[in-house]
Amino acid sequence: MDLIRFTGHFLRQSVRGSGFTVRLFLSTLARFPRAVLRLRALLDQMYVCGIKPLPVVVVVSIFTGIILAYQTGLELDRFGQREKIADIIGIVLCREMGPFIVGIILTASVGAAMAAERGTMKVSEELDAIECMSIDPLDFLVMPRILALGLMCPVLTFLGDIVGIIGGGFISEQQLQIPWTLYVRQVIESLTTPAESTGLPKDLWCGLLKALVFGLTIATIGCSTGLRATGGALGVGFTLIIIFGYYLTWFFYP
Repeated sequence: MDLIRFTGHFLRQSVRGSGFTVRLFLSTLARFPRAVLRLRALLDQMYVCGIKPLPVVVVVSIFTGIILAYQTGLELDRFGQREKIADIIGIVLCREMGPFIVGIILTASVGAAMAAERGTMKVSEELDAIECMSIDPLDFLVMPRILALGLMCPVLTFLGDIVGIIGGGFISEQQLQIPWTLYVRQVIESLTTPAESTGLPKDLWCGLLKALVFGLTIATIGCSTGLRATGGALGVGFTLIIIFGYYLTWFFYP
């Protein structure tokens, strides 16, 4: 009976939490046009979400490119196809690894910080004080954070893609004896298939779209968890990044 009671309580709380998070996102989405009235808060959050995590994103991305190029290049060299490493690096980083890495970094840093900050305000009744002053907490606290992370996640992903490709080119030239000019030319050629709707390379466009979804998801879950003052955003955000990443890839590459 205890197991059944625990399972029922867990499922009930999960459904309530999911409903609260979806409602929070939709309510915040309706407030996006008012971002111009919260421009200072939005710029502050763009700094927190985009500038502070930048060193970590650069370091992780460059070593991801190095490791991916080295390990994959060694295997390709066994079949005499080491020149194909540039195609693999460009496609894998822009389509999958770039947004995934940035999403994980932002989940562990920005998302968890949002949850802790909002949770502290909830427990200390600061949110109630804000409402007593006739200030909308969603408009004042939640909307700038969700919008800022949604905007900065694609920017960080694009920078991470470039840095990762540079790292892969460095190790390809040093360890695999692939000329830098040949490597760059093949990366560009691998990304020259334009998407019909944007004109951008499809792999790059889909990766940036994933980053946008990841950013909105991380910020929404972080704020939702903090406002409910239960649990943490790290595990849930990490899981949803994997799930959303799979379904977005399946949608664009059926």
